[in-house]
Amino acid sequence: MKEEIPVLKGKTKKELEEICVSLGLEKYRAAQIYTGIYKSRYTTIDQFTTLSKEVREKLKQHTSYPEIEIGRDLVSKDDGTRKFTFYVGENKEIEAVWIPSGDGGRKTICISSQIGCTLNCKFCATGLLEYKGNLQTWQILDQVLQVERLVGDRATNIVFMGMGEPMHNYFSVMKAAHILRDQDAFGLGALRITISTAGVTTGINRFIENKEPFNFAISLNHPNPNARSSIMDVNDKHPLEKLVDSAKRFTKELDRAITFEYVMIPDVNMGRDNAERLAKIARSVNKCKINVIPLNTDFTGWRRPTDDEVKEFVMHLKAKTTAPILNRRSPGRDINGACGMLALKGIRSETTK
Repeated sequence: MKEEIPVLKGKTKKELEEICVSLGLEKYRAAQIYTGIYKSRYTTIDQFTTLSKEVREKLKQHTSYPEIEIGRDLVSKDDGTRKFTFYVGENKEIEAVWIPSGDGGRKTICISSQIGCTLNCKFCATGLLEYKGNLQTWQILDQVLQVERLVGDRATNIVFMGMGEPMHNYFSVMKAAHILRDQDAFGLGALRITISTAGVTTGINRFIENKEPFNFAISLNHPNPNARSSIMDVNDKHPLEKLVDSAKRFTKELDRAITFEYVMIPDVNMGRDNAERLAKIARSVNKCKINVIPLNTDFTGWRRPTDDEVKEFVMHLKAKTTAPILNRRSPGRDINGACGMLALKGIRSETTK
């Protein structure tokens, strides 16, 4: 059987050393290739001018240096958010979002980990798609490389909150996160990288056991065990009680705060009793913060909460917990780039093609 040509992107320094040795190259070449890929952001092997022409030719013959293909590029007229659709294979699309803060200080890229999703959260458009597989590490990282090139700027923060469940692609996601963190690669601090989950407790526990240094977020979305199952099927396999236990373990063993994401849906999870239950969970976990997010999708027949409804819900929360509460609002909503909207087609206001 013919051996598959190795892809240089997505590799650690050690893996690149193994590739260099297999090609008869000096091991130290791996460090040059590594920084060229991730730090210098070279788009072709010919740009690796620290390598001799002979070495570059050998790499071109025996390795691969692909990139994901840009499709749609949508720009929000409201806040400058940009949503990119990339092709990663035949009939396989993923989306990533560039989210600049109003003051220009924070520049976040929201990236995907799967093509479609293995879960079905009823408020999330991605859950309506057919699941077509996990992304490879290089495809995860290439979202960052491509988005930065297209916007002409560097990200300050990365969130694994795009299409897919990161804990169902754990090893590729964590490998990508460590390369993003490496000072010889992207050079982002660990706390500028956030990994998320809809509540896969096995992945959370693995994260804790490995003592991963990154921020972590749980999409909670309902504080009642039975009602949570009605909007998030992940709760059937990973019940809320066990999820909260994992969150407690996270804050105790890693001595860091965990984030609860909470999509607010009127008449579903915004009652006073829901606020009190959510506050009780926050108190039990001790070190946490809560991000509340107004519902962005309407394909279920649910509606987005009014500003007054959001204020009332947050008021009830604050009365019962001292945990920091942030309204994440909905950047990029006009291009279907906000939370829960990825894979919905947006209005094309600008395109790269």
